[in-house]
Amino acid sequence: MYKIKPLLFLSVVLFTFGTNRAVAQTDTLKITFQDAEKQFLENNLSLLAQKYNVEASKALIQQAKLWDNPVLSTDQNIHTSGSNKFFDHSKGQGQVFVQLNQVFTTAGKRGKQVQMAKDDAMVQEAAFNDLMRNLRYNLRLDFSQLATLNAQQKVYENEITSATNLVKAIQKSYDAGNTSMKDLIRLKALLFGLQNDMVENNRQINDLQTELKTLLQTKETAFVDPIINDKPTENVTLDVPSLIEQAKASRPDYLSNQYQLNSATHNLAYQRALAVPDITIGASYDKNSNYAPNYYGLEIGLPLPFFNRNQGNIKSAKYNIKSQESTLKQSEFQLKNEVVAAVNQYKLNQQLFTTQQVEFNEQYDKLFSSMLKSFQQRQISLIEFVDFFDTYKDTKLKILQQQYNLQKSIADLNFAIGIPVIKS
Repeated sequence: MYKIKPLLFLSVVLFTFGTNRAVAQTDTLKITFQDAEKQFLENNLSLLAQKYNVEASKALIQQAKLWDNPVLSTDQNIHTSGSNKFFDHSKGQGQVFVQLNQVFTTAGKRGKQVQMAKDDAMVQEAAFNDLMRNLRYNLRLDFSQLATLNAQQKVYENEITSATNLVKAIQKSYDAGNTSMKDLIRLKALLFGLQNDMVENNRQINDLQTELKTLLQTKETAFVDPIINDKPTENVTLDVPSLIEQAKASRPDYLSNQYQLNSATHNLAYQRALAVPDITIGASYDKNSNYAPNYYGLEIGLPLPFFNRNQGNIKSAKYNIKSQESTLKQSEFQLKNEVVAAVNQYKLNQQLFTTQQVEFNEQYDKLFSSMLKSFQQRQISLIEFVDFFDTYKDTKLKILQQQYNLQKSIADLNFAIGIPVIKS
């Protein structure tokens, strides 16, 4: 009797794969996106590392507030002729010089340094928020895609079960001489194609499981089973100008460019302040090396800005401001386009995925059962049934893809705005 060996081999592979997954991944983690997001925020190590950078930059604000340390210096004779002692200051002999200096910054340099340190801290915090925004977005996409793949897995399993039962029945009919070889091979080829598609679907599930478990920091033996709302979301009024203003106030990448422009502006003020000399004030005591045996002096010093007035750094700071202004304008232009595109894409997917589609999905499942029964009772031909079988699979997968597209468009919209404007 003619047999298709690759089909038998693939069936064994599928059985082994399913058994291994059941043994290796014993812990099924059913989780909603809200719970997954909470676990992600608590456990993700990338966020924790960036958070330390924020705290490090805030510590520099405290450092910028500190005064320069005073400088104490001394000068003494090491050895005096006629004496066998070192540092001998007895009997009025020897020389001692002591000096204490303190630098006083002018033109508000310290305050400007503090402001620049605050700007840098805000940039680091914006970088932290942007990292969190991107990781949340990736989490949302992985979460929705894994839910879609799990649903596709059920479609394949149901169809493979039906096709396997049909192959068994047709095999018996063929053995009895009531069915042609062509019809048997056609059904076995259909089953082979379904099993091959399910293997690829399982591969994608495995890849996403790895990504999600890394994001959530769950046990390596866990099997994440996302729970999502597959019902159409309610219509939400989306006013584009209002959403653009929300994005400007919320998106950390845009805010970071604003903070960097502020920092460049404050740096120009600081560079101009550096052109103003700082004053050094000190007191000194000198014994036996001045016109008086014991000399007390007041010292005042400042550099004369004849040659270096910090011209190069001031000029560089001005160009840096222009560069940051251009970057901010480009960021605003990109932000507006992303918001408009995200709104349009969401509206398009919202129109496609309607309540009628959900009802059609349920009716199509009933029709599949009816067609399967009709074929078993020989009320329709094999060709009609196989065509319907392929159409049913493709349609079910397209419906699931539309559900994922809607979830992705919601994620894209929330990502473009910087805050959740639509919850699902």
